[in-house]
Amino acid sequence: MPPIPDHPLRYKLANELHARPFPALKPPARAVYLAIKQARDAAARDRDADLQHLIALLDRYGCQHPQPGATHFSGRIGQHVLKWEQHTEFVTYTVFLSGLGERAFDPADFEVFPPDWLEAAPGVRVTSALLRVETRRDDTQVSAQASEWLVPESMAISAVVDGDAVIAGDFRIDPAGHQRFALFVREGVGSRRVGRIVQRVCEIETYKAMSMLGFTRVREIGARMGEIDRELSRLMQDMTEGEGPEEETLKALLAVSAELENLSARTAFRFGATGAYEAIVSQRIEVLREERFQGRQTFSEFMMRRYDPAMRTVKSAERRLEAMAHRATRAADLLRTRVEVGRSAQNQQLLESMNRRAELQLQLQKTVEGLSVVAISYYAVSLVGYLMYPVAELLGLSKGTMTALMVAPVVLAVWLMIRRIRHHVEDAGPDI
Repeated sequence: MPPIPDHPLRYKLANELHARPFPALKPPARAVYLAIKQARDAAARDRDADLQHLIALLDRYGCQHPQPGATHFSGRIGQHVLKWEQHTEFVTYTVFLSGLGERAFDPADFEVFPPDWLEAAPGVRVTSALLRVETRRDDTQVSAQASEWLVPESMAISAVVDGDAVIAGDFRIDPAGHQRFALFVREGVGSRRVGRIVQRVCEIETYKAMSMLGFTRVREIGARMGEIDRELSRLMQDMTEGEGPEEETLKALLAVSAELENLSARTAFRFGATGAYEAIVSQRIEVLREERFQGRQTFSEFMMRRYDPAMRTVKSAERRLEAMAHRATRAADLLRTRVEVGRSAQNQQLLESMNRRAELQLQLQKTVEGLSVVAISYYAVSLVGYLMYPVAELLGLSKGTMTALMVAPVVLAVWLMIRRIRHHVEDAGPDI
């Protein structure tokens, strides 16, 4: 019996779950992280340019190329390990270096990316970070080193994954242009777990930066949204108080609605992406299973104080824009209905006026019809009289008597003829 056929995407979808494994990292070690995004329309960018940029870096180190159309790659470049990933709007490069180097967070580590290669990047830097991973000896050592390397008033530090490690960062850009994160790992923790922690820290920073793009978009359109809101309120007040021509008010409302729809279309993707990125940031922090370290603020507390208000602003702006669009649409529909009712009333008055004119025309027609009967009868009696005068002489009647006898039949005949013509015209009216 032949086997059951597979769905054409079965293996591709199954392999996608394992396509981007976490790196294995054994302390002491360092990591250099870079995220690149095209300045505009990043989701619709030429993804082959991302891959070609990766290949250019691999050629510098004489490394094997990834498969055509690849969206992720991991391999050695010289003495280091490179992990490359392509995402919807950005690409990330993570280089893992063994050992700690002579100085903490040495900007020279970033030279693993050649300067001319960075200049040729198909996009701009979203974020970059230097990570330091070393063995955790005692809490005093961790606290002292973290305070030395990071800005104390902005520093977030916490024990994670059941106390196996302590992570610290201040989410500030240092003089070399990079973020700094320190990871102190308890001795004996597996390299896979260390790699997962490093990966999640990098993802927190990247998705935080990407979601803040929505906040900058709100700032860009905030002033215009306020102007539109005031204009919309003024138009609704004019509509309520009946000031100004309704057609002009309707035209202005439609213009406001069109601008709001344009704003919604321009910001829909960014606001939607911001919501998705925010959810990823929250989920990545949650899976770290943070515990307070020496009374310091945790990553989640830092986000609650600094990051969450920005995200709430984005959500508020999104809801406000949607509400304004609905208000403008409802107001335009209401005013359009009012205009249509007014026009219906005008049409009704016009019909009544036409009816009155028709009645007057009918009365005039009847009057003319009567006059026509008289006029035609007058001429008809004269003509018939000329015909009947010889008959009057034979009967011994005078011309006046004969004329008098002919008036009633002639008038009746003319009246019947005109009435018949009128009925014929009325019956044939719809066909004419």
